[in-house]
Amino acid sequence: MKGQRKKTKRKQGTKAKGHSTENRSADSGEKIIAQIRDLIEALCATEGLELVHIEYQREPGGRILRFYIDSPDGVTLGDCSNISRQGGDLLDVYFENIGPYRLEVSSPGPNRPLSKRVDYERFMGRQVKIRTRQPIEGQKNFKGVLSGISTEIVKLAVEGTIVSIPLSKIARAQLAD
Repeated sequence: MKGQRKKTKRKQGTKAKGHSTENRSADSGEKIIAQIRDLIEALCATEGLELVHIEYQREPGGRILRFYIDSPDGVTLGDCSNISRQGGDLLDVYFENIGPYRLEVSSPGPNRPLSKRVDYERFMGRQVKIRTRQPIEGQKNFKGVLSGISTEIVKLAVEGTIVSIPLSKIARAQLAD
């Protein structure tokens, strides 16, 4: 289920609270995502939802900001629409200078992204795909059974061998059922 909100017009000459234009240009995409995560996690918590993952990237149609939300009872179209509306309003207030983007809100689906330490604990024993930022044991792509996490090291059983992957080196991880 997907709710969308397109944000292309921005007011000129105004600044978001606490963020100057100079600081915004120096911010990396990761810093923007971390700031947005703090804001949207609080919103999701008040609505009884979990913010699973955020993506902020350039695609052929322009910049996309994606929120993946979940709850124990599942996610409805109404949940997506509600978070899109309220989240879009919050972003308009606090992140006015990030430029034009399209906001998409959806459930994570069966290939749920793993982005938090607790995700690796929660889905232990499940099949996952992991892509690392740098090669580990000569490769960057792994598929195996999640064996757990300890002291920021993810353990993955790949063809009978346990591969240790530092959490900090994981670029992307998702369930692979």
